[in-house]
Amino acid sequence: MKISDKIAQYTDGHPYYTFEFFPPRTDQGFENLLLRISRLSTLKPIAVSITWGAGGSTMHRSLDLAGLTQAEYGIDTIMHLTCTNMEQGTVDAALRAAKERGIQNILALRGDPPRGEEYWIPTDPRFQHAVDLVSYIKSTPEFSDFCVGVAAYPDGHTESEHDEDREIEFLKAKIDAGADFIVTQLFYDTDSFIRWLKKVRAKGIQVPVIPGIMPLQTYASFLRVTKLCGTKIPQSLLDDLEPIKHDDQKVKDYGVKLAINMIKKLTDGGDVPGVHFCTLNLEKSVQRVLEGLGWAGSSVSKVSNKLIVDPPEAAQLSDDKVIDPHHAADSATNQLTKSTSLEHEVGKGEVNSAATWDEFPNGRFGDFKSPAYGDPNPWNSSQISRNQALNEWGHPKTPSDLTTIFLDYLHSKLSTTPFSPAPLSPESMMIFSHLERLTKNGWWTVGSQPAVNGAPSEDKVVGWGPKGGYVYQKCFVEFFVEKEDVERIEKKVLEKGGGWVDYFAGNLSGICRTNVPEGGRNAVTWGVFPGQEIAQSTIIEKESFLAWKEEAFSIWAEWASYYPPASPERELLDGIRTRRWLVSIVHHDFQNPDALWTFLFDGDDPLIP
Repeated sequence: MKISDKIAQYTDGHPYYTFEFFPPRTDQGFENLLLRISRLSTLKPIAVSITWGAGGSTMHRSLDLAGLTQAEYGIDTIMHLTCTNMEQGTVDAALRAAKERGIQNILALRGDPPRGEEYWIPTDPRFQHAVDLVSYIKSTPEFSDFCVGVAAYPDGHTESEHDEDREIEFLKAKIDAGADFIVTQLFYDTDSFIRWLKKVRAKGIQVPVIPGIMPLQTYASFLRVTKLCGTKIPQSLLDDLEPIKHDDQKVKDYGVKLAINMIKKLTDGGDVPGVHFCTLNLEKSVQRVLEGLGWAGSSVSKVSNKLIVDPPEAAQLSDDKVIDPHHAADSATNQLTKSTSLEHEVGKGEVNSAATWDEFPNGRFGDFKSPAYGDPNPWNSSQISRNQALNEWGHPKTPSDLTTIFLDYLHSKLSTTPFSPAPLSPESMMIFSHLERLTKNGWWTVGSQPAVNGAPSEDKVVGWGPKGGYVYQKCFVEFFVEKEDVERIEKKVLEKGGGWVDYFAGNLSGICRTNVPEGGRNAVTWGVFPGQEIAQSTIIEKESFLAWKEEAFSIWAEWASYYPPASPERELLDGIRTRRWLVSIVHHDFQNPDALWTFLFDGDDPLIP
């Protein structure tokens, strides 16, 4: 059903809501997301939306996921579609595939450039902006029946150089081109949104405007996502988070209360009849928000007791008082299925684990089986900009120049690198001298953590999860090196590792070398919390390493693209991407904080002199 029609016909006693999901990077995450969507569908959203990958990076997964939610699960689905790197034939193919799957709703976006583009250049000049995509869909008879939505940015678009009034004019042009509804980027300043919405209405835009709401999950992910989206954060919100930012459960609880209060304020005014939840592929917080609003109702129908009689006619009672054994069994099974995992707290039983086992995700270092695996990045916002590259990282022309960039980052002379979008963390400072030694030798570090043996979960540096627990970490480090260094590492692991050291090494051409057995998984961060099963938030194994390797080498390409073809900078960065290997190495002795560094630096044959 078209979302515009569904909104017009909506008569429930509370505002409507939609859920947004992104296609997971791994097959296991994809399968688990389908189960998660099935559970969340019992909360009765009017639709779900599925994000789109730039230039086909997740295009097929987007189509597969949208097709399954629409056709197999019967949930009206909004499929995102971008202009990025999309020729007319590709746009047509995507729209036909959507129609074949019964999808009637498209969210038309310009999208961010695919990694490796020097600046955004449309493959087909007809699709330079989202308005062009809207116009094309609505003016093409084959596709004109689609209900088309567009995006709006209450806090401003991250790449826009225009003021708010001009941005609203662009939004009006998309509506005039035929768009039927608007979904906004996430925000946290409700007063600013309400003021913005009044300006939108004053411009003559009368289609439904559905505000994007993202419940806070962890402090780190909140900062990361808001930075990517250019979201303005009220100072009062930052002040509230400051004393609890090291307690993930308190942040999550605060996020639920904040979302409830935001939604109440937005919907009480009358001009916001519904909201759009950015779920980040997690489910518990969204469920709690809806329950707190009183919108979720009960996922289990109330059933009156009945007498089981075979045959029912044998009893001298009315039909609503008796039931035969076959229908009694079906009824009980149906009610148990609907109640699964939506009525328990974290850590209570295997059934509940499906809903909450990854409630404390850890970005790309999390469990590759989680639907939320990977850094959250709503609507595929670009990680770095050309101006940022040139202003912060200058014009590297030699490997020595790159070593200087990575060292300057370690010494806080630079706040970012292409691989680290935030300043060096206090946790990394615990192993600073070791990271510095590796980097000085030309082993450019891009990820690491120190060994931790039972630190309180409230610890301001390494703590995570709910209060009252203890957290553990194995030491690991990731870096880029030459092939001969990989061979030296392999030789020492074989001869001196003693079963304590595992590694993965991969290059651009797709070769992956490791001593980890097929199917082996290294839990390198875990926590023990009151009343819960042991939580493993960081796992390194082949699937997650390969997913990260693909992203890491694409970052080299993106960085190189900001310099002219044939320039020394581009030739250097392209050469590094082609020649170097990404290595991840972990030492399993978490009780010895120096174990990994002793292995790397000491002995008869130190890897680093």
